[in-house]
Amino acid sequence: MNPRPILRWPDPRLRQRAAPVAAVTDETRALWDEMVAVMEAMPGLGLAAPQLGVMQRLAVVDASRERGRAVRMANPEILDAARETIDYAEASPCLPGVSAVVRRPAKVAVRYLNEAGQVDRREFEGLWAVSVQHQIDHLEGRMFFDRLSRVKRDMLLRKSRKAG
Repeated sequence: MNPRPILRWPDPRLRQRAAPVAAVTDETRALWDEMVAVMEAMPGLGLAAPQLGVMQRLAVVDASRERGRAVRMANPEILDAARETIDYAEASPCLPGVSAVVRRPAKVAVRYLNEAGQVDRREFEGLWAVSVQHQIDHLEGRMFFDRLSRVKRDMLLRKSRKAG
């Protein structure tokens, strides 16, 4: 099975809000497996289904050093965010060749449907928190560069066009 290609900016689907997942099915689990394989091949810290053109609220995240600890989430929702922030250079395979430092809460509490289809709640810290927030942005139709000032965003997009 060949994995789906990653959408490239400015594909309009990257600006669409993904649809909620009604239930976790075998098809959902297969898609999560595909997403983990694509994330590992990049390599990356996370992937959202819309990045593969699947407009469902599904994400995978693995910010572990040893890998193989991907958290699979359906309908992830941030319940609480710390006041403390973390700056991290973020990038996206949808916009290859560029990155930018983004400031985000250093810790978030997230509710989601897990692999068993049950509501789960988990706190993510540090790089895990950054990646979860980045994926939730994708599910909302936002890109990491939307969190930059207009000047920085315009510079980043110009640089991306030149690199592409």
